[in-house]
Formats: sequence, structure tokens, C-alpha cells
Amino acid sequence: MRIAVFDTHAYDENALTAANSRGEHVLEFFEERLHDKTVELAAGFDAVCPFVNCRLTAPVMARLAQLGVRLVVLRASGFNGIDLAAAEQAGIAVARVPAYSPEAVAEHAFALLLTLVRKTHRAYNRVREQNFSLDNLEGFTLHGKTFGALGAGRIGQAAMRIARGFGCRLLAYDPWQNPAIAESVGFEYASLDRVLSEADIVSLHLPLTEESHHIIDAAALAKTRRGMVLINTSRGGLIDTAALIEALKSGQVGGVGLDVYEMEEGVFFHDLSDRPLQDDQLARLMIFPNVLITSHQGFLTLEALRAIAETTLGNAGAFARGEPLVNQVRPG
Repeated sequence: MRIAVFDTHAYDENALTAANSRGEHVLEFFEERLHDKTVELAAGFDAVCPFVNCRLTAPVMARLAQLGVRLVVLRASGFNGIDLAAAEQAGIAVARVPAYSPEAVAEHAFALLLTLVRKTHRAYNRVREQNFSLDNLEGFTLHGKTFGALGAGRIGQAAMRIARGFGCRLLAYDPWQNPAIAESVGFEYASLDRVLSEADIVSLHLPLTEESHHIIDAAALAKTRRGMVLINTSRGGLIDTAALIEALKSGQVGGVGLDVYEMEEGVFFHDLSDRPLQDDQLARLMIFPNVLITSHQGFLTLEALRAIAETTLGNAGAFARGEPLVNQVRPG
């Protein structure tokens, strides 16, 4: 298949090229995100490969069909930027990478968490300036704390296994419950309110849906333990940023680690160091000493990139051969 790969970075190109070593597909890489202003770049391709911040709306889907595109092959698990009903109407199949390396994202959640609770980012900067004082670097141990996961899918489970290794008590909220998994991992299912009220650390591992959008809002934050730590390596839209800023200012939230942000499109994955930051909320978050932000890099390990590339091209190959598309995403 001829595949147009959008929102491409060097690591994407390297991984996909390696996975295509036998030349089964013809890949062309574009730095541009796929949306209504760039859709014409897909002319002459059988498939498009967008990333999380591409926007395949109904008009984009209609135009892709006119250009001869028959497949949208995502190199991510999330598909909230894809109009699935429009894709079906246009006769375009959509496939995703449902799981690539849950451990990669879960480990990054703990990289953020440990940095926050032991203040290693602040200590690192001090030592580089030959300031070896320990004043105001007091942290807290994870052992004995309650770790609350919102979402007990593969990534949530991986995070809870890590938390269990630190000696944490485990609670999880998930609309879909599997008692066998809970017993295997060692966590207890609980209501959303109970997780929020009892957890010292709340880690988000839910997909972004209409129901989960802003699941962490002012009302939810008011139910949390004062000084709790919030980690989000899932989707930015799970958190109401304005409410989070107020909770940080009041001290209700004691620390935040974000690998995603609800307005990250056009910001994350790009070098904007030579221009003023236009997002006032993001700029405000970056001022807090107890907020740590990374640019959606939870997936960025060699193992995960390889798995993503292999599954992405595997989906394309199955479609080209007329085989069942096991990772197809359908509306509803």
C-alpha cells in the first residue's frame, strides 16, 4: 500500500522504516498534521497514518474518500480525533494500535511521580549551580500510601503493579470491572468518589470519551485529600485545566505530573523555544514549582515505538490482503 504518514518526527520515520524493511508498503512522511488544510497531501495514497493531534473530521473524511484513500491506520490507541461515523459513511476503514507497551506509559507515570514526591528536578537544578543545600526538599515515601488509578485497563494495571512494588495500597475506578484481574494485580475496585477521597496519588488511565471528559473538574478536586498528587499520562481532556490551577493555588492539590494537556495540539511535539507561548493556562501551570510537564512522551521508548510501527503496518498489510482487520475501530 501507499501510505501517507502525517505529523512525522524522526523517531516515527526510523521505527516505521525499520518495520517496513521488506518493502511491503511505500511510505511517505509529512511533518504536517492531517486536517482540513492539509488533506490534499493525501492525493495518490491508499491509506493515511495520522497521530493523536490530527483531526479527521467529516469534511476531511469525505475528501479523503474522493482522493482514493481507503484506510486510516492510526499509530496510537486513542481515536478521539477521528469522526468514525463519517469514516464509515465514506467507506473508509479505521484501525488503531490498541496496546503497544503499557509498561512504557506506566513507567513514565512513575518517573513523573517520583520526581515530584522527591523533588529531584529541583535538587538537580540546585546542584548544577553548586547549591548543595537540602532546605525545602522534603518529600514523602510511597510505601504505605494509597495509589488510586482511574482506569484499570492494561496501562492502569501496569501502573498498579509498579505501585504495589513500592508497597502502596491499590484502589481503582473503572466502569468495566473484572474481579479476576483485580485479584491478580492486587487492587480493589471502588467508586470514583471513594478513590478521590482516599487516594494519596491519583493516576489517570482512562480513554477520552464524552463521559470521561473533565472527569477531574472542580467538584472532583474538592473531594480529594488535601495535598494529593495527580498524574496524567492518558489524555489531556480528562482534566479541567482551569479547575486544576485553582486547586494548585489553594493547596488542595500538592503536586501534578502531566504528560498530556487538553490544549496540546500545535504545542506538544514542536520546538517553540524561539517564540512566546500563546497558551496562558499552560504558561501558568509551568510556573508552579510542584508541577512537572513533559510533552506527551510516555510512549517514547524503543520497545514501544517498534511495537507501534509493527502493529500499524500489520494493520495496513491485513487490509491490503483482504484479511479481517482485527484492530478496526467502528462507531458506537
